[in-house]
Amino acid sequence: MKTEMSVRSFESFIVDEPANLGGTDEGPNPVELVLSGLTSCTSVMISLIAKEQGFAYEGAEFSSSGDIDLQGMSGVEGVSPHFHSVNFDVQVTTNESEERLQQLREAVERRCPVMNLFLDANVPVNMSWVRK
Repeated sequence: MKTEMSVRSFESFIVDEPANLGGTDEGPNPVELVLSGLTSCTSVMISLIAKEQGFAYEGAEFSSSGDIDLQGMSGVEGVSPHFHSVNFDVQVTTNESEERLQQLREAVERRCPVMNLFLDANVPVNMSWVRK
């Protein structure tokens, strides 16, 4: 289950499954990395688009989780092995208005490559964006 990965010039890191799924729990599992990709991609897009829009913010915090039926990974016919839904919460520390936050959100959701992988795969993404 354990896989040692390296990306570009970055040192290797471990991708693994938890012990209850047969791994050694030495690193995040692949679906946790997918959710991490959603978070980090959204963070990057917020930064880029906020600069374009002149949107001032101090930071953003994220929380994500996904629902997967492990029967799909086990090969049970008719059960999808990918996420059935994703919950994604974004808290932006800003003095900007709700309207401006909504404009930022719409642009980020439209342009974030990882977000659009989920949406194009028809995975429901339940999102909330709040000002903090």
